[in-house]
Amino acid sequence: MIEKTQFSCNAAVTVTDKNGKNKSYIGNLSELQPKGKYQVEHYREGKLIGTYDIPNGIVNVGKDDILDVYFSDATQTTGTNWVIGLISNSGYTGIASSDTMASHAGWSEFTSYSESNRVAWGQGAPSAQSITNASPATFNINGSGTVKGIFTVNNNTKSGSTGTLWATALFSADVPVTSGDQLKVTYTVSA
Repeated sequence: MIEKTQFSCNAAVTVTDKNGKNKSYIGNLSELQPKGKYQVEHYREGKLIGTYDIPNGIVNVGKDDILDVYFSDATQTTGTNWVIGLISNSGYTGIASSDTMASHAGWSEFTSYSESNRVAWGQGAPSAQSITNASPATFNINGSGTVKGIFTVNNNTKSGSTGTLWATALFSADVPVTSGDQLKVTYTVSA
């Protein structure tokens, strides 16, 4: 599921003409449309065997988090806590904009990689209305299986059910992996 999130700011101006009549003008001052894209490189025995570009859908709780932090005095999530996880093909029935880490009935996490936690995004500084990781988040696969997609959350616990889910994305075709494979994920968010 790919969603476009759009935040906008409108201004209303009322002008009184020389005859005492009011005329109102409403205009859109600017738009913020955050969107993201994962780029995944798939290596087997040190050789690149696939490259995948995957636009993500920002889930409702992620959109609410932006609004809460910027406009409702909430505490910002620490940037170093954003991590990337993998979605398993096993038992997959769907992703939804209403998914949260506590409730995502249509998918489960793929955890057959040697890192003890979900892999840190490790973003660099924003530039030109984009932010991306300084180096790819690398998953060292240690079992066979099929990866259906990717997600971003602010809790690094494998199979954890807490934290703020930011986004989910699906590969255009399932990605079978075997022990020894590497998935290197670059994630870019733009506005």
